[in-house]
Amino acid sequence: MKKFAVLGYGTVGSGVVELFYKNRAKIESKAGSEMELGYILDLRDFPDSPYAEKFTKSIDTILADDEITVVAECMGGVEPAFTYLMQCLSRGISVATSNKELIAQKGAELLANAKAHSCNCFFEASVGGAIPIIRPLHRCLAANEISEIYGILNGTTNYILNKMLTDGMTFEDALAKAQKHGYAEREPSADVDGHDACRKICILSSLAFGKHVYPASVYTKGIREITLEDAAAADALDGAVKLIAFVKKLDDGRILPAVMPMFVPHENMISRVDGVFNCIEVCGDAIDRAYFCGRGAGKLPTASAVMADIIEAVKHHKTVFSQDWTDAGTQDFIAGIDELVCGMFIRFAAEQDAAALCEKLTADLEGCGSYEADGISAVDHAALITFPMTKAQRDSLLAKLAESGLTVAHWMPVMEA
Repeated sequence: MKKFAVLGYGTVGSGVVELFYKNRAKIESKAGSEMELGYILDLRDFPDSPYAEKFTKSIDTILADDEITVVAECMGGVEPAFTYLMQCLSRGISVATSNKELIAQKGAELLANAKAHSCNCFFEASVGGAIPIIRPLHRCLAANEISEIYGILNGTTNYILNKMLTDGMTFEDALAKAQKHGYAEREPSADVDGHDACRKICILSSLAFGKHVYPASVYTKGIREITLEDAAAADALDGAVKLIAFVKKLDDGRILPAVMPMFVPHENMISRVDGVFNCIEVCGDAIDRAYFCGRGAGKLPTASAVMADIIEAVKHHKTVFSQDWTDAGTQDFIAGIDELVCGMFIRFAAEQDAAALCEKLTADLEGCGSYEADGISAVDHAALITFPMTKAQRDSLLAKLAESGLTVAHWMPVMEA
């Protein structure tokens, strides 16, 4: 008999409990052992719950029970979750968490403590909800040299951007609708300002490249500045605006992680992932590209990933060493956003006709030392797309546009097809 505990009885924690009792026989079969939910930690009272006798308000109750072998943390936030999990790991109790903020900030310490005490810290649910990505990245794709990871890692922003394009809604109206349906929090800044996606790309970057990437080191820009005009112009140029979290390995061995709105060409399937769904593209030297897509949040989808980690912890009596990274003590292995080489999606002020000036502009670009004659790859009356360029080249282009009498309303990077 394997006994586990759940910390936090909110949306995800209650989902873990519900899923365990709903599919208990199958879960025990997959784990190879009978299992029992020993405790649920929460400061609130749930007298009407069918599991009322399992609730405790003290982590000490759980730590004192020698039969507890796994703890699932679904509380959120860094503290007290970090302290609780460090206490569990120090006693050889494996942990499973859905807490992306915790892993992004403290993952290296948690993994080191798990290794020191021959147990595990699993966090499949911290990125992509129900989408399997953590385990495939360090196991199924272990033979690959990973070069890039791109993804829609926040369903709330994807829903908002989709509504702006398909329903012609403003950002404010689309956000209000997302809040009404429970896709966005009352205070939505973690989603719309990119912080949630930032934490997730930190986790994927750390796992893929072996060194802890802290959120403060990642350039992060949300979707508040995206307009209906941006969405319509992107659609006219056969693409879509998406909030993309990505990390690229540069030629000198450093990595460049970032979160920002990007123009995604329809040649890339990520452009067609709509609503609250997430999609992650992993590029490796052996696989070329692999895509992982599914529901990135929600009670039972996230609980599914947490429960899978609990099963893994029950099955593994020693540390899984492939799921690991270290704190390098510095972030000098991370390149800044100014080193990003990318194409530009440029939208002009509504009263201007970019197509009419395209021929003259192309000639101007030839003389600026940044472009070939065909430096513009696509254009309509309101917007154009350039081929990849450095920051210096981008600055030169914007200067040339100003000299040509064109007013840039907005520009954003282009994701590779």
